[in-house]
Amino acid sequence: MKYLLQADTDITWMAPYAYTIVLLGFVFFLFRIFENWYSNTFDKPLFRHYLVYKNVSKEQKHILETEFHFYQLLSKKHKRQFRHRVATFITTKEFVGRENLEVTDRMKVLIAAVGCMLSFGRKNYEYSLIYYVLIYPEEFYSTLNEHHHKGEFNPREKALVLSWKDFENGYRITDDNLNLGIHEFMHAMQLEARQSRDLDAARFTKQFQNILKRLTHQEVKDKLDETRYFRAYAFTNQYEFMAVLAEYFIESPTDFKDHFPQLYDHIQKLLNFKFAGY
Repeated sequence: MKYLLQADTDITWMAPYAYTIVLLGFVFFLFRIFENWYSNTFDKPLFRHYLVYKNVSKEQKHILETEFHFYQLLSKKHKRQFRHRVATFITTKEFVGRENLEVTDRMKVLIAAVGCMLSFGRKNYEYSLIYYVLIYPEEFYSTLNEHHHKGEFNPREKALVLSWKDFENGYRITDDNLNLGIHEFMHAMQLEARQSRDLDAARFTKQFQNILKRLTHQEVKDKLDETRYFRAYAFTNQYEFMAVLAEYFIESPTDFKDHFPQLYDHIQKLLNFKFAGY
């Protein structure tokens, strides 16, 4: 009996810690409920910033400042967030040059910047389905469908594959609604949204369905036929339509909004994209 009483006395010191753990668990549970409610109500994450920030090198920062227009439009706070995301992307992906192409720091920064631009409004921005970024000098032969491609997202190999020539033209020419990087990153985002259960995926799926419903409205169909605003490739299937829509949204936001304000609104909510004047 004396031993049992001693054992009970020995474990009583643990009680406050156990209560604390239970309380913290309950608070976290309530927070997740509130976070889900906020995301569903306002179509955006409760927060998307960080406690600790990574940074790019001085040379990488110079590339963003001189070559990436979107970065130049951001506020000081958002620039810091953007650099953190670019640094994270570069350190978590393996960049591989094909056909004897030497991968430079400039290539890494600009590819990461396009991906981070598209996902900048998301809490989950790291493109978890991409492990490798394969870079060809120009168009390449794809074993996926035995055709030559300028770019593709290969989910089986966890690879984003790009023609550097076409990628560079896509980001450098900012008003032709042809942006290879945006197009392929959107494909990766689409598949991630289908496989994930996080808040960003839920918002993506919700707005994606709103876009598809909008396309069934006769007035939208008539206007699409009348204006031929989106290039023909957009109508290959619903996934290509979303990828092309993202290109138009990023490169011609004012024109896009004037032509199709509802579609613009849906994709803006889908991406939570309210930066740099969008």
